[in-house]
Amino acid sequence: MAGRTGRATMKDVALLAGVSPKTVSNVVTGTTFVRPDTVARVQAAMDTLQFVPNLSARGLRNGRSGTIAAALPDLATAFSGALLHCLVEVAHERGFALQVEETAAEPGREYALLSRARAHLVDGLILNPIRLEDSAVAGAEHLPPVVLIGEVEEPQTDHVGIDSRGAARDITRHVIERGARRIAVVGGDRDPERATATSRLRLAGYHDALEEAGIARDTTLEVHHFPWTPESGASAVGELIARDAAFDAVVAFTDSIASGVLHALHARGIRVPDDVLVTGFDDVELSRFTTPQLTTVRFDLALFAREAVGLLESRMSDRSRPPRSVTVPHEIVVRASTTRAS
Repeated sequence: MAGRTGRATMKDVALLAGVSPKTVSNVVTGTTFVRPDTVARVQAAMDTLQFVPNLSARGLRNGRSGTIAAALPDLATAFSGALLHCLVEVAHERGFALQVEETAAEPGREYALLSRARAHLVDGLILNPIRLEDSAVAGAEHLPPVVLIGEVEEPQTDHVGIDSRGAARDITRHVIERGARRIAVVGGDRDPERATATSRLRLAGYHDALEEAGIARDTTLEVHHFPWTPESGASAVGELIARDAAFDAVVAFTDSIASGVLHALHARGIRVPDDVLVTGFDDVELSRFTTPQLTTVRFDLALFAREAVGLLESRMSDRSRPPRSVTVPHEIVVRASTTRAS
């Protein structure tokens, strides 16, 4: 079936897989969405024929492109910008170019990126899925070098994250220690059809702290908004007030949400921290320039990036080693948004 040189071609792969050569090209390049079952057939045909794309035109050596990819759900967020900055710095320190992608939480884009890695167009992939149920890595076999970051974990892959549940518990404990008892939370979602891994864990941590303090849960204080933007935070305040829900603190699941909360409270003449305490999560640069400055959860993003790139580099060198998981420590940074005057 192979061509005159003995090397299989895209036409050979297409014939075996029962698809067009164009479809094989789309799977190899990952530039166009291809149905997962079709990707699997094409990949099986490539494996059977030991088909390898001709990478010499790209000036590659030893099958390596010198490029790794990082794919995040939403590049517009402050957190994504800060994390990508660190990933780019670490990648360049280690001699890699970094290709940046946005998945928009769409599994199809994840499949396309995995296809590029399988075709050696990138050497490996740092991926931030938001739900394991929808992710292209869920239960997948024969994965290319992949490191997952964030709250989604898959036993077959390396992983870097933080203790999101513990951090949410700690920040909720903080406002309880400052006297809050009617604590609103913005960002969680109990609905399994919509809840992300992050929202589940942080909502669970919030509930842990309430239970620990003997404070009954009140669903009128839980506002579920996605995406996690300043506009969502501002809308959440309006929703709480429309519900006539009395609250003396707001635990927001990102600093971006918290900035919108601060804006909406100020617009309504509600003072922070005198009337309501407000906290965020991630300690992005924005948190130091809100009014008042924002109490938040901090973890070392540079360390996070180093661990992710380091695990990926190790995986690229040794595909057979057992997967590893790294948890980056967090801390609570106390600022003016939870510091009432004596």
